Amino acid sequence: MDPTAGSKAPVKVVFQTNWTAQPEQGGYYQAQAKGFFKEAGVDVTIVPGGPGAFPMQKVAVGQAQFGIGRSDDLILAVQQGLPLVIVCAQLEHDPQGITVHEESPVKRFEDLDGKTIKAVPGQAWLDFLKLRYKINFSVVPENYGYAQFIADPSYIQQGYLTTDAYYCGLHGVKVRVLLIADSGYDAYRVVFTSRDFLKQHPDAVRAFVAASIRGWNDFIDGDSKPAEALLTKDNAENTPELMAYVRTALRDHGMVSGNPAKKERTGLITRERINDQINILRQLGLLTTPLSADQVATFDFLPDEPREASH
Repeated sequence: MDPTAGSKAPVKVVFQTNWTAQPEQGGYYQAQAKGFFKEAGVDVTIVPGGPGAFPMQKVAVGQAQFGIGRSDDLILAVQQGLPLVIVCAQLEHDPQGITVHEESPVKRFEDLDGKTIKAVPGQAWLDFLKLRYKINFSVVPENYGYAQFIADPSYIQQGYLTTDAYYCGLHGVKVRVLLIADSGYDAYRVVFTSRDFLKQHPDAVRAFVAASIRGWNDFIDGDSKPAEALLTKDNAENTPELMAYVRTALRDHGMVSGNPAKKERTGLITRERINDQINILRQLGLLTTPLSADQVATFDFLPDEPREASH
């Protein structure tokens, strides 16, 4: 019998995030602050990440039970033999994009031809843009700062729809973000666990997913202050202004709940989209092992009905 059943004590789990505490993780902090995790049957410790967090590796070896990542990275990790499985979406659409100054001549992805982009080398979406738009560009390694970008109106860098306009705006710089998802490379941000933990504690996985979805819906549509208090405790850079900006961006761009017209909803992953990503990675030559959506994800713990759209 699973330890979460009946009156058993909550299962203790470590949730390794991929980056420092930020509002883009607000649903989990809301679930933690308001006791949703414990009500569901899991005792969660959230461990903030960073450049060297390696959530996939930590979950694979049992140092953490859940982690955050991108669905394309998880597909490639499974090909490499890591015993990981996606259990739900963190965000329906990845806020990652290419950030340019407002006055930049780069208006479309095609305009990146011949340019230099500051980005994390080796990401699959870089290859996808080159193939899809028949362009070529150079990549210089990401250093996770804004100084060069702010100083140079011609600079182009990997960025985020949810934060770049805010940070650059503090320095009087207006920006535009070309959202990678709009190119056709529409990855999820996902939560994953290990195959062993899923097999041993399916009820704990179900509880974690349900509480996470509840936390996200409450963070986006309700009073977000409980989560924001914990986010600030874990990362002093989370000012009230930043958190309000990100929360609004997540809501207005449908990053969490997706597009109701497409029947997307908080936490949802679909076989169709996962298989689309598998096919893209195969076309790029990055995926050489035959895989299906059911080999990289489980669809057994997802919300049954869409929630009403917020107004």
